[in-house]
Amino acid sequence: MKCFIGIDLGSTTTKAVVIDENTQVLGRGITNSRSNYDTAAAVSKQEALIDARFTLLRRGLQHVKGLEGGVDAFLGVLERSFRHVQFLEQLDDLEATCHKNGSGLRFAGQEKGMARALGQIFQGLREESAALFEPGARRKSDFFRDIAGARFMALGEPACKEAGVSFELVLNVYDKSIIEVENRPPGGAMEGKFLRALDVALRIPGGKGGGAAAEAVVQPVKAALVIPLEEAYVVGTGYGRVRLPFPKEHIRSEILCHGLGAHMMYDGTRTVLDIGGQDTKSIQVDKDGIVENFQMNDRCAAGTGRYLGYVADEMKMGLHELGPLAMKATRTIRINSTCTVFAGAELRDRLALGDKREDILAGLHRAIILRAMSIISRSGGIRDQFTFTGGVAKNEAAVRELRKLVKENYGDVTININPDSIYTGALGASAFARRAVA
Repeated sequence: MKCFIGIDLGSTTTKAVVIDENTQVLGRGITNSRSNYDTAAAVSKQEALIDARFTLLRRGLQHVKGLEGGVDAFLGVLERSFRHVQFLEQLDDLEATCHKNGSGLRFAGQEKGMARALGQIFQGLREESAALFEPGARRKSDFFRDIAGARFMALGEPACKEAGVSFELVLNVYDKSIIEVENRPPGGAMEGKFLRALDVALRIPGGKGGGAAAEAVVQPVKAALVIPLEEAYVVGTGYGRVRLPFPKEHIRSEILCHGLGAHMMYDGTRTVLDIGGQDTKSIQVDKDGIVENFQMNDRCAAGTGRYLGYVADEMKMGLHELGPLAMKATRTIRINSTCTVFAGAELRDRLALGDKREDILAGLHRAIILRAMSIISRSGGIRDQFTFTGGVAKNEAAVRELRKLVKENYGDVTININPDSIYTGALGASAFARRAVA
């Protein structure tokens, strides 16, 4: 099966999309962007190909007798088992790397304590790992570094105390090792991982969903795993596209990719607003998704996802908590500046005056969308249909303010917001990859 891949290297996350010859999306993948852009591109592509394999598995299981209505449940069990297998492999790699880096340093007699502490920490991480992938398990992040790092810190201090070794010393070894592991995409044959995960899934009570016999499930799974996914062409785009490991003819402007990607999601799209981690873009496209005009804030991060990240840090909150808290506001505080440099000072002033955090955040979200509306106006205004994309499109408070301001300024306009809008640029890039071959 020929596959066409688009990779969007953003300032905070790197996304990949795999489509087939009929432009149907097979898989999507995402990872955190790193200073090593080659790795970010490789990991996001690998994640998209894994997701594509699950799409093929879903197709192969649709007509399995006894699994009627239970395909999604079975695939949910299988995916959690697969992610657990992958997590344990990376954990083994991290432990081996920690021991290697630890033995290469001089600890003034703490070598045995270091080895003992590391062994205890990683034993604890393995014992806890199954719970991370149980149904309904809540994780703040799906990235290995975030999951492993949080628990390493929690388990590390008591383990170091018991082993009589400096906790700071162990953390130094961990910090060096996690960078090495993070910059090594999980290796090994994917088919083998899927089969190990399948073995686990079939042993879980209810793992076969609708009660299909194990042999009835195994055969279509194995058949789906051997379907070749041939990478016919790859196109890169995004904030860091010049650093992608591709020749120039495989690079496309993020404006072109976002415009085409939005058109592929909603073919009636005429105006696109994308608020990403580093910039805000307003794009006007024609009936075929071809860019006619655009404007963007290419020299300032004001009003972008990075700005919201700075606000979250100032308020000691998670980025995902900002929108829900702003939705609880009883009034909207006027914010005079969306400049990232001055955001901290204005936030502290407002809090010192006794203003509620939710009211301040409501004002911040309104200020961000007001800035975006100014960029839209410079690009030619809003035409029906209007598509909102980027990471900020998942922020409910930003969406609320956008709907209000669009109605105030442009009347009743169809506003499209896709749950997978963060992949818009990568989707457009995958379409350019297909066109390059077709």
